[in-house]
Amino acid sequence: MGARNPSKSEAERLDWLRLYRSENVGPATFFRLLDYFGTAARALDALPDLARRGGGKRPVKVAAASIAEREFEALAKLGASLLLASDPDFPAPLRAVETVPFLTVRGHASLLTRDAIAVVGARNASAAGRRFAQTIAADLGKADLVVVSGMARGIDSSAHEGSLETGTVAVLAGGVDVIYPPENAKLYERIVETGCVVSEMPPGTQPQASHFPRRNRLISGLALGVVVVEAASRSGSLITARIALEQGREVFAVPGSPLDPRSEGPNGLIKQGATLTESAADVLQGLADILRRPLAEPGAGPADGPASPPALPPENDLAEAREKVTEALGSTPVPVDEIIRQCHLSPAIVSMVLLEMELAGRLERHPGGQVARVF
Repeated sequence: MGARNPSKSEAERLDWLRLYRSENVGPATFFRLLDYFGTAARALDALPDLARRGGGKRPVKVAAASIAEREFEALAKLGASLLLASDPDFPAPLRAVETVPFLTVRGHASLLTRDAIAVVGARNASAAGRRFAQTIAADLGKADLVVVSGMARGIDSSAHEGSLETGTVAVLAGGVDVIYPPENAKLYERIVETGCVVSEMPPGTQPQASHFPRRNRLISGLALGVVVVEAASRSGSLITARIALEQGREVFAVPGSPLDPRSEGPNGLIKQGATLTESAADVLQGLADILRRPLAEPGAGPADGPASPPALPPENDLAEAREKVTEALGSTPVPVDEIIRQCHLSPAIVSMVLLEMELAGRLERHPGGQVARVF
């Protein structure tokens, strides 16, 4: 459980950390940069010029090596590790959807190589809802599935409690060492002892509202499916369910009384086609085909190796494309395929222009492969 991983040199691991901690580099941008430049080191060198070409009003902030080194030191003090998407023991389901370049891991990282199911729901859960979450988590654990949740109050906490003996993974919105909510301190310690705690944020980071959608994407990305026990009509659990569908995951929903607002979410999901779930048997039946085939081959994913960078689009082509793409983009998110079709440009050209604009802070990526211009 040390902070090093032998599959890459320390310099390469620092480069990955620096690249992802640099300004305007999200998961999609990170993986596109690796596609274009082959290594994180080459991508770091290219960042300033890419942002300038994208119309950045000021130089992009590239994370200093000292920042990455301090993060490594903090992980080492915690006995935590940095698991890269190119490492052979990185979770295969998460690698398949390119949700995050790496995870910080505290506890038993080996749990991340096993099949997992997410169990999520309301923070203000009913007593019956909490009891059901604990029971179904325990039963799924006995069926050799690791239970993933977000360590929030209510359903999440009960799911972790039910699966402590069989394997549970807590995904945090803050740093891997930041306990939130504070009353879950004892639960956190038990998960570190017998399970696993993961995050994509640097150690010591306090959770903020903007972190929770990213945490939800990790929860669904780690799992083969998501079970929603109780959730209001507008809740983080429903966001997790929506993201799960985008990632090609199965969605399971536990029905409830129409008189209880906490049942609006799962009842609505069932109307939309989610699997009505009354026991672990319903989940296992729904996952039967998936459990027979892996989502990604072990060891697949970004290599970040010594291969030569691919040929970049000619500058003359890019100059003309920038004007077309910028004109086609607005504040309303549109699919990238639509931009390609309207502009009559190749996917490679459009991808590079969007990459430049994002690094310049002039583009936002939205769920479902959609993008919007930042004015």
